[in-house]
Amino acid sequence: MSIDLTDEHEYDALRTRQWLAGEADARGLSRRHLLRLGAAAAVAAPLVGAAAAPATAAVAGPAPTGPIRKPLPPELFSTFGTNAETRWEAMAGQGYYTPTDRFFVRNHTSTPTIDATTWRLELFGSGLRHGPVELSLRDLHRLPSVTYDAAIECTGNGRSFFTTQQGQTVSGTAWKLGAVGVGRWRGVRLSTVLHRAGIRPDAVDVLPEGLDDEWVTGGVNLGRVRRPLPVAKAMRDVLLAYELNGEPLPPDHGYPVRVVVPGWIGIAAIKWLGRIEVSTAPLFSPWNTQFYRRFGPGYPTEGELLSRQVVKSAFELPWQATLTGGRTQVLHGRSWSGNGPIRRVEVSTDGGTSWHPATPNGRRGGAWQQWSYRWRPAGPGAYTLRARAVDVTGASQPDVTPFNTLGYLFDAVVAHPVTVA
Repeated sequence: MSIDLTDEHEYDALRTRQWLAGEADARGLSRRHLLRLGAAAAVAAPLVGAAAAPATAAVAGPAPTGPIRKPLPPELFSTFGTNAETRWEAMAGQGYYTPTDRFFVRNHTSTPTIDATTWRLELFGSGLRHGPVELSLRDLHRLPSVTYDAAIECTGNGRSFFTTQQGQTVSGTAWKLGAVGVGRWRGVRLSTVLHRAGIRPDAVDVLPEGLDDEWVTGGVNLGRVRRPLPVAKAMRDVLLAYELNGEPLPPDHGYPVRVVVPGWIGIAAIKWLGRIEVSTAPLFSPWNTQFYRRFGPGYPTEGELLSRQVVKSAFELPWQATLTGGRTQVLHGRSWSGNGPIRRVEVSTDGGTSWHPATPNGRRGGAWQQWSYRWRPAGPGAYTLRARAVDVTGASQPDVTPFNTLGYLFDAVVAHPVTVA
């Protein structure tokens, strides 16, 4: 049976088998060491790390005063140290795209300050015919550009509901559902850059690497954030983006260039891109061995691979919102899936006893589906709203997400409390 290496699940399954068999390059970290780190991560407190070495010579100017550079007004964001989650009520009336000023931020360390005039993208490795290649930002701008509408979502989005809704303890940032955003990304196809660099026909993996500070956890310096992609996916639809929503990328979102990988988990979308290794052998990093795997009861010691992003739905309402009684309410929300477009959405206003179809609004078949539902509450009091979606493949949202200790890929129907006054 042939393997579709553009599919994240099938690619990860193949690389997992190769890694366990010792057939892949883990960059100096032995399988035994990574298994030990992975087991520690599975039972650790929320994942944290300290900055080690500064980024490369492309980084210039004073260090930022905090891990995130842009303003984080509390009406737009919930903040978690190096991370900031979009409040869903801040998306009400905002149209299809997530405005840049309220796009969520996921940082491992701190947003670096990078001088675009000295920034260079280095491509190197056994998968290139003629050796290393360097490209400036001006070089990228001279290449043919394309524009994608794509969602980027943290794999831990919804993690807090393992605890608050399912009564389970998990590690990591306690996101609700706001670690997702849909943007209009402009840049150069990675395939265009790889062709220019002279990719060999027997190349199998590429490894984008960021310019943020090196990541240290458990006393081990794991280097800069990086995660491999199969050449098949890289040549298909991966983008090296230098614009978001019609403007140059802001610092917190990857300036001057980031990777956009449609449909794949957010860690693949490397920010502050500095290097890409192109290899004729399978590649690995801690970000697809130690992290971004499911650990816990029922999972193997090395963890279980993550599949593509799952189906989720969110109301554009504050948590524990107060609604005015005695009139019809128009509830708005959005649903999305890593599998592709949303086919239908249903809403329950009685805690899941009955379900009714929501009305799709705006664009159909995009990175997410906007919807609305008209509801006239029976009277004042506490209510629990629920929304659930089915995507184009038939995947839907369950009542309970299977537990994993790092709280990845929560897809259960979320109970959203409101009060009608």
